[in-house]
Amino acid sequence: MATKVKKIVLLGSTGSVGRQALQVIDAFPEQFEIIGLAAGGNLELLAAQVEKYRPLAVSIGSEKDINRFKELLSGRGTKLPALLCGRDGLVSLAQTPELEILLVAVSGINGLEPTLAALKKQKTVALANKETIVTAGALVMETAHENGARLIPVDSEHSAIFQCIEEENRGAIDKLLLTASGGPFLAYSAEELGQVTPEMALKHPNWKMGAKITVDCAGLINKGLEVIEAHWLFNMPYEKIEVLIHPQSIIHSMVQYEDGAVLAQLGSPDMRVPIQYALTYPYRKANPFPKLDFTQLPALSFQKPDTERFPGLLLAYTAGKTGGTMPTVYNGANEEAVRFFLQNRIRFVDIPHIIEKVMEWHEPLATFGLEEIVEIDRWAREQVSRVIAAL
Repeated sequence: MATKVKKIVLLGSTGSVGRQALQVIDAFPEQFEIIGLAAGGNLELLAAQVEKYRPLAVSIGSEKDINRFKELLSGRGTKLPALLCGRDGLVSLAQTPELEILLVAVSGINGLEPTLAALKKQKTVALANKETIVTAGALVMETAHENGARLIPVDSEHSAIFQCIEEENRGAIDKLLLTASGGPFLAYSAEELGQVTPEMALKHPNWKMGAKITVDCAGLINKGLEVIEAHWLFNMPYEKIEVLIHPQSIIHSMVQYEDGAVLAQLGSPDMRVPIQYALTYPYRKANPFPKLDFTQLPALSFQKPDTERFPGLLLAYTAGKTGGTMPTVYNGANEEAVRFFLQNRIRFVDIPHIIEKVMEWHEPLATFGLEEIVEIDRWAREQVSRVIAAL
C-alpha cells in the first residue's frame, strides 16, 4: 500500500528548529510535502528553501521585503508562490485547507495566533514554540479541546514526557521530572556570573539552538518556561513538576509513578528526533540520525538546580502559581530583557531581576482572550525599558 503523503506548513523555516525540521523531511521525501513556509529576515535562505521545496505559499516578516524577495526568487528562476507577510501571513498559512500538520517553530509570541487558527480548523499542531503555551496556556488548551484538535510537543523535554506518559496510568503519576543541562555556567560563582558576556552565553555545551533560547538556557529561565508549559500540556499541578540538572543531556525527561517506577526517554541531544516523532506520531520510523552507543556514554549525573544563583527558575514557578496573565508577563519581560542583554546594554544577572520587577508591577487578569494577551505582552516589554532606566 502506498504511503500517504502528509502536507506540512512550517513556520520559522530558517531558524534552528526549522532547518532541522527540513532535514527530517528530507529523510522521508515519500511521506512529507512542504506546502507552506514562513520566515522572518533571512530572505536568502528562505529563497533557497522555496527553490528546493516549491511550496504553494510563503510568508515573510515584513511587507517592505516583498520586492527584495521577489528579486531573489527571480534570480533563481523559481516560480513565484503566493506571497504573504507579517502576522496575517502566519495566520493565513495556518488555515491552509490542504494542511495536515502545522509545525510552529517561530520564536516568541508570534506563534500564538497561527497556533490558535490551526487548532480552530482541527489541524494537528506540532509545537516547538513554548512561548505560545506559556503566554496563553488556558486559551490554547481550551481551543484544542473544544475543536478536537491534536497538539504535539516538539521541545525535547516535553516530547520525552509525552512519550513516557501511560494514558491508562495518568492518574497514578507522582511527578514529572524535567531535566536541564544547566547550561555553560553551571559551576560559575555569583561573581563570575556578573562577568558573563553574550558571546559566553551563546556557547551551549550540548545543544545547537537560536540565540534567545540559548541565553534562556544559560540562566535556567528556559527551564522555567518549560515548567509552565508542562503544567498546561499535561494538566499537572506545579507541585508535581520538578527540575533536575543533568549535564550530559542524555535523559531528556522522566515520569515518576506512584509505585516508584520511573519511565525515561533517552537519546542523543538532537532535536531532529522529537521533530520526527511529532510528524510521524504515533509511529516510529528508521532514520539516518546518530543513535546512542551506551558503551561510549559518560557517567550520568544529576543535581538540584541552584535557584539562588539562577533565580529565574523560581520566578517561573511564582508566575505559574499566580496564574492568569502573570506567565504572559514573565515571558514578555524575559524576551525583552534578553534582547537588551544580547545588545550588551544590560548584564546577564540583570535579566531575572528585571523580570521580577515587571511581575511586581502587574495585576494579573483571571480571565482573558487573545487581545488581552497581546496587549499585556506589549505592556510587559515596555516596562523593561523603565526598569533598565532605573538600574
